[in-house]
Amino acid sequence: MSSSNSPQVAPSPEKRAMKLRQIKVGAASLRVAVWPGTDAQRTPVFLFNGIGGNLELLEPLVEALGPDLEVISFDVPGTGGSASPGAPYTMRTLARLAAHVLKQAGHQRADVIGVSWGGALALQFAHSHPGRCRRLVLCATMAGMPLGWPASPAVFRKMLTPRRYLDKRYMERHAGSLYGGRFRLDPQLVRSHISRLHKPTWVGYTLQLAAIAAWSSAAWIWRLRQPTLVISGVDDPICPPINGHILARLIPQSRLEILDDGHLFVVAQPEVSAGRIRGFLDIE
Repeated sequence: MSSSNSPQVAPSPEKRAMKLRQIKVGAASLRVAVWPGTDAQRTPVFLFNGIGGNLELLEPLVEALGPDLEVISFDVPGTGGSASPGAPYTMRTLARLAAHVLKQAGHQRADVIGVSWGGALALQFAHSHPGRCRRLVLCATMAGMPLGWPASPAVFRKMLTPRRYLDKRYMERHAGSLYGGRFRLDPQLVRSHISRLHKPTWVGYTLQLAAIAAWSSAAWIWRLRQPTLVISGVDDPICPPINGHILARLIPQSRLEILDDGHLFVVAQPEVSAGRIRGFLDIE
């Protein structure tokens, strides 16, 4: 386990072509994106997004990861282009759904990256489907209660609704206090992030909240066997960096990186984030 603040900058990203399709998995209709890679021998990356987030929000990271890596992602039911679910679900159910998405993309396993809420899903995926996860990258996430350190009450209240996704002016006013880091200082970064937003449904967002509220990794996180990279931002109002230290202590084959940024460092500093991730994924 180690902590580092030294930058590792990847080459400047180029715009990648995103192939979209709608797939059916049981009763779910999911919008799936694949960014093809030029190296067919490499393990693909399976990318899980934060609560309420459509897959376009993580395009800066996808582009920075490099053209050789195939990247797969999907909109959770009720976000982006995926239909709202007809009933509540658990993180375990959603991990099973994700396994079907990976299989339909033509792969048996992947390197899994989870961001924020998607980090909890990545943990569940690695636990429920260990043979499908080669390496695990957890960005700005936590282990769930009672192991996690929550956001302040003021930040937590803002996270209880999707208003920041539905009201652009609200997002402009509160992005800094929610996401910290460069989102406090760079209005253009906030506007760029807003330009990629697709509104989630209230039902979809509420069911994501319910799923994470009922979830915890406490019973099994110490049994994970995938090599794991944990990345936290030093100024993260949503997921305070102590959560990165907790994860890195609990997961056996893990190491910790601390970035000088906030909750959405993968968007605010995609090249730096990609450099850390590639350095980890490229280890054989």
